[in-house]
Amino acid sequence: GQGWSQINPAVASELLSQIQEGEFWVDEEEFFREFDEITMGFPVNEEGQLQSLYTQKVLCHSQNLFGSWVRGQSAGGCRNNSSFPTNPKFWLRVCEKSEVCIALLQKQHKYTADWAGRIQNLTHLAEDNLSLTEGTQGKNYQAVGLHVWKVEKKRFNLPKTLSAPPVVGTICHSYDREVHICCDLSPGFYLVVPSTFLKDAVGNFLLRVFSTGRISLSELKPPPTDAAHCEEFPAGEWETVQLHGCWKNGQSAGGSRNFPSFHINPCFPLSIPAGPGKSSVKVTLRQHCQDSKCRPIGFHIFQVPNSSWKPHTSSFLHLEPVVSCVPHCYSQEVSQLCQLSAGSYVVIPSTYLPNTEGNFTVVIATKIDR
Repeated sequence: GQGWSQINPAVASELLSQIQEGEFWVDEEEFFREFDEITMGFPVNEEGQLQSLYTQKVLCHSQNLFGSWVRGQSAGGCRNNSSFPTNPKFWLRVCEKSEVCIALLQKQHKYTADWAGRIQNLTHLAEDNLSLTEGTQGKNYQAVGLHVWKVEKKRFNLPKTLSAPPVVGTICHSYDREVHICCDLSPGFYLVVPSTFLKDAVGNFLLRVFSTGRISLSELKPPPTDAAHCEEFPAGEWETVQLHGCWKNGQSAGGSRNFPSFHINPCFPLSIPAGPGKSSVKVTLRQHCQDSKCRPIGFHIFQVPNSSWKPHTSSFLHLEPVVSCVPHCYSQEVSQLCQLSAGSYVVIPSTYLPNTEGNFTVVIATKIDR
């Protein structure tokens, strides 16, 4: 624009030489006339991992879980309300001193959900005067905040914990699509509580945690009331880890144990700490595809000598699995609940036939005895 004629040609040449693809210079007065907010995103490296804006460290570990604020049940409002402890609560386990970024991303408010997350009928929405066509800013987003407390692994008093100052939290609740906090956390267990400012304000959200060190994230759930579900997933607190992988032709798609190439399948370590008895573990294998394109999938759990064990050609000739989720099923998801003694294990997911490609997620839920 005309602004370039008002500065030294040498300075203008230097500024223009710094421009990368997609970048441009804007006059300061014009910028403040057109924009009233700046959002800075974390850079992403070539491997698709976030890089800290503050230290340039790579946040190579990540976990995420969905949640919701439900009126009368889990929409407790901010800390000014006595109902604050009813908000959704999450366990964050930090395994080593880490730089951690916790982000709360709320979904655009279009529908309300019941206790099970089912969308309610549109007649009910009309009665609640919830518009499906309103704009987003300030109307479809709640004022949200995020607070974190450090707790002991043993039993603790929830009201007493939440009445104490958090170790970190957002400065205030804000009408933003996403709020986040970045901090250094020492090893241990942390209680993460996302909340809306107003009590009974409903909404759905995604809680994401990025870290330089190993972490796990799990939701504190009340005991299930359905008897059949109790047998499938016993009541209590569960620590959940999500692991992503893929089967690639000629590299990591070894097929089932019927084939000599089984050892090239992805291998995920699982460590069960020493305790008074066996640990309850639920392993779920979920493939990423449409129902009509499901491959037959299954998995095996093997006990191994130590956590650094790696499979090779003859590894499974005389090694029998301690847990098997077979036969392979044409299903989006297969799972197995089991009891494991303290020790080192590996989880090996597979398709039935070798060289069958696909992406998948392994979810390992371990019951926490407090």
